[in-house]
Amino acid sequence: MHPFRQAVEAHDIAAVEALLADNVVFTSPVAFKPYPGKAITAAILRGVLRVFEDFRYVREIAAPDGRDLALVFTATVDGKQVNGCDFLHFDADGRIDDFMVMVRPLSGATALAEAMGAQFDRIQAEALSG
Repeated sequence: MHPFRQAVEAHDIAAVEALLADNVVFTSPVAFKPYPGKAITAAILRGVLRVFEDFRYVREIAAPDGRDLALVFTATVDGKQVNGCDFLHFDADGRIDDFMVMVRPLSGATALAEAMGAQFDRIQAEALSG
């Protein structure tokens, strides 16, 4: 099991943040523009952990060189089932420098967008204080 997966499943936010590169770029499944930087990415991930219920990874797909990892997940958001995938790319130091998330179905993505939208003031405040 990959250390990122272990950290997320254990809700070990410090370990998750330690795996992020300073220049990480987070691409959301529900926002048009990517979010550059470790502080905002970490804050978004904390927000996701607050809104996802019954989150679990169900599959890992890794590139032979270890630089790319896809983690397939399931969760519930406001009563809506969500299936998704975290696509991670790792820099030469083994830190995540590109983090893209995709989710389905549309009803689940909509529920996620609404739940994260309700969290966004808190996410921005956490990013600025972090």
